[in-house]
Amino acid sequence: MAFREVTMLEVREVLRLWLKSRTKKGIARQVGLDPKTVRRYVRSAEACGLSPKEGVAALTEERLADVLVRLKDRPVRPKGDSWTACETHRQFIADGLKNKIRLSKVRKLLKRRGVDVPYATLHRFAVAELEFGRTSTTIPVADCEPGQEVQVDTGWMGYLKPDASGKRRRFRAWIFTAVRSRHRFVWPCFRETTESAIEACEEAWAFFGGIFVVMIPDNTKAIVQRADPLSPLITEAFREYAQARDFEIDPTRSRHPKDKARVERAVPTVRDDCFAGETLCSLDDARRHARWWSLNDYGMRRHTRTQRLPLEAFDAEEKAALNPAPSQPYEIPLWADPKVARDQHAQVDKALYSLPTHFRGKQVVGKRLRARADRTTVRFYLDGLLVKAHPRKPPGGRSTDPADFPPEKAAYAMRDIDFLKRQARKHGESVGIFADALLDGPLPWTRMRRVYALLGLCKRFGSQRVDQACALALEVDMFDVRRLQRMLKLGPPPSAPTPACSPKVIPIARYLRPSSQYALPFDSTPQQQENPSNEEND
Repeated sequence: MAFREVTMLEVREVLRLWLKSRTKKGIARQVGLDPKTVRRYVRSAEACGLSPKEGVAALTEERLADVLVRLKDRPVRPKGDSWTACETHRQFIADGLKNKIRLSKVRKLLKRRGVDVPYATLHRFAVAELEFGRTSTTIPVADCEPGQEVQVDTGWMGYLKPDASGKRRRFRAWIFTAVRSRHRFVWPCFRETTESAIEACEEAWAFFGGIFVVMIPDNTKAIVQRADPLSPLITEAFREYAQARDFEIDPTRSRHPKDKARVERAVPTVRDDCFAGETLCSLDDARRHARWWSLNDYGMRRHTRTQRLPLEAFDAEEKAALNPAPSQPYEIPLWADPKVARDQHAQVDKALYSLPTHFRGKQVVGKRLRARADRTTVRFYLDGLLVKAHPRKPPGGRSTDPADFPPEKAAYAMRDIDFLKRQARKHGESVGIFADALLDGPLPWTRMRRVYALLGLCKRFGSQRVDQACALALEVDMFDVRRLQRMLKLGPPPSAPTPACSPKVIPIARYLRPSSQYALPFDSTPQQQENPSNEEND
């Protein structure tokens, strides 16, 4: 005979009839049970203190519960030696499971210790004593106030119809679900980027007719730069967008889908119910169909949890509680970290922008700056301070400010001919005329190197000497810098001018010593007096 579980109502009926002094066999025939089963129920009731003398009124819910508990009690089967061995090595098994070691590997490690336990016994022990394989209980989170929270998720949806070349393009979708009313908005896209996330939010606010106070996304890189359960790092572009639209961002914890349970199961639902089996030629077709599905199909379908139509519940409770929808389209900025090259230019969106060499005493060349580019302006920041602002250029363009370069380098970079002429005249009139002659022509910037070489000769040989050489060269109409350099090398250096009325100074002998240093004293008598005999002989 097959086993049949007796329900609580049948147990109550057996005890009710027994309290009315019916026989056990009569109760078994009336209820459809075996007399032995009726006898076992009666014994349990007598053990709990029930008696037919008390009548049916004595069968309260508490006493019935006591009888049911007594019926559920089974004699405890004695454990074997393998179970005892598991109890002895309980801590070792618990530590292995805590360190995420497979239970089969734990059995092998026990066998190395000389403990041979069957896997079935080890598994029963781990399940009964160590809660192995048991998932934790879940507690549903209460719904928020109307208009407070919207949960966001994204996932792959399907493929578009093949194009002319036969290729099918895969697309994904951003899914917004209002926590209170379960109203939903779907926005298909090709890539999961910050730009597509901002675009989807703008379309969602227009669809809902307002902005929710808190947005709960997952840890997508398009919104969350670094996931953290306490202080996640939001991407700068999306944080700036949230500040502009005045809503808070509360990302979920990594690998915790229960943090956004309202939308976690929405990805397969939207994929299978909205897009599966549909013929979609373009992304615009997918977006139009998703909007129709959100309003007319899903929005007018009774929700199994709330037992309300999501669209009607949203219009009745949440729509009036939302913040006002934006009236102007949001301009998505571009954030980048360009490196300043040796030419003092940084690249943003394939365009070059000049930057100063130093900023607040810090070297800028060779460092990475933070750049923000909008539709009209590109700004560069160093340590949060604005370094430079340029008008935005298209890809391949260049914006150069001459004030960013040193004067001598700016002249060459900007082909400033007048600057070179002024620099040459500072070294002499003839040098200036010689420089003017070098730059005289239809394409003067092609001769700038010759003027730079002329200024280099002034630094090497001196302005006065080069000016004299330039005067000689101008007399014979010679305008060759190489020949001018040869003249300066081979010519004698100019002598210093001597004053006309300066007295002649006889230099003092270098090794002149006083008379005290000699052995014989000096005689002050003239030589003629020293040799009088010579005069007489003459």
